[in-house]
Amino acid sequence: MKVEYIDVSDTRKSLNVEIPPDVVEHEVERVTRDLARTLKLPGFRPGKVPTKVVRQRFKQQILHDVAHDLIPRAVDDALRERGVEPVDAPDVKDVTIEEGRPLTFTAAIETAPPIDPGVLDTITLRRPPVSVDAADIDRTIERLRNAQARSEPVEGRGAGIGDTLVADMTRQKIGGGGAEGEAPAPETLSGVGVEIGAEANPPGFDDQVVGLGVGDQKTFRITFPADYTVEDMAGAEVEYAITVTALRAKVLPEIDDEFAKALGYDSVEALREHVRERLLRDGKRNQEREVRQDLLRQLARRVTVDAPESLVTREIDRRLEEFIRELASQGVDPRQMQLDWDQLRERQRDAAVETVKCALVLDEIARREKIAADPAEVDAEVERFAAQSGQPPATVRKQLAKEGAISRIYTGLRREKAIDFALARATIVEV
Repeated sequence: MKVEYIDVSDTRKSLNVEIPPDVVEHEVERVTRDLARTLKLPGFRPGKVPTKVVRQRFKQQILHDVAHDLIPRAVDDALRERGVEPVDAPDVKDVTIEEGRPLTFTAAIETAPPIDPGVLDTITLRRPPVSVDAADIDRTIERLRNAQARSEPVEGRGAGIGDTLVADMTRQKIGGGGAEGEAPAPETLSGVGVEIGAEANPPGFDDQVVGLGVGDQKTFRITFPADYTVEDMAGAEVEYAITVTALRAKVLPEIDDEFAKALGYDSVEALREHVRERLLRDGKRNQEREVRQDLLRQLARRVTVDAPESLVTREIDRRLEEFIRELASQGVDPRQMQLDWDQLRERQRDAAVETVKCALVLDEIARREKIAADPAEVDAEVERFAAQSGQPPATVRKQLAKEGAISRIYTGLRREKAIDFALARATIVEV
């Protein structure tokens, strides 16, 4: 592959690339074979269409697919060879591809501005203490105890804090929200279980249902605070009409050796020792995470130039996608929350700028110190992805290469090494 690399400016690079005809032909043959295996044409059995016929009839599609596969890999290889990290997708133009001829194209690359990480030895980090006391162990065991609780029907009394009240419920926001000022339609729910006293309950709801028994009915209104976390409900007045259909109490097990054995330990003492060790491990991980975050914040402050807007936008997008996935994992449909997405994006901006600056300074440290990821380390990451997806490593690598993601794996590994390099040179003070 022939590559002409042009330094247009500090932040703009250009590539003129020529991929040899034999590489193009090899890819044409591969794409043709893949297409022939799935193609259905009149007069031929499925999967038995001769490749010569496929090439003749689908020439333009095949050449398009070949260019789509080869160009990202060629750009990826050319930039990685020169240690250049683009901050946005390359702008590919002037693509020429014909059978028996080289594939040629140009690519404009935007790169990060010049950055000076400074002297790493001047960084001072604070390492917070790690301690586990009896109260920490007690709280953890209490959570385990609650997880082992059983539920029993309540008889002879009304609902109390900690009980689960099961009810058929109608709720309706009072006033506004409908057409021409009409109140929104009521929402009817059947068999809803509510743990009285739970943090997720609407404010004031618990006070209205404490003391109710099976068969009781009650209608009441609740006014949500103006600063309520769910924006659609902030300041709203909601009317609830409930009919209690069941009432169940949480029965906690005694904390004794039998309880410990049910969790796989010989005794309560053995359980407490295991909890202590686990809390200590978690504390040390959190301790090192705080040291690492302190380092990244200090490195980000050393970047005095503006972060490239394309990278900031991409980081904001990533954060919002993560937020949406988290809501979905909790069974919440973001489309029903009437969120102000522009406001959410703006709230993420400062954190996104800091993240981008961290990445830029780590990349510069890696370049300055000639830090690189070994191919074997990249292979290990690909194998890890393959194990998670249940696919063969070769299949995963091929897909990652097609998407140009191999360079992202390489970049991530290199940044981790840059963090380790900076940590090894910083002064860490035990608090």
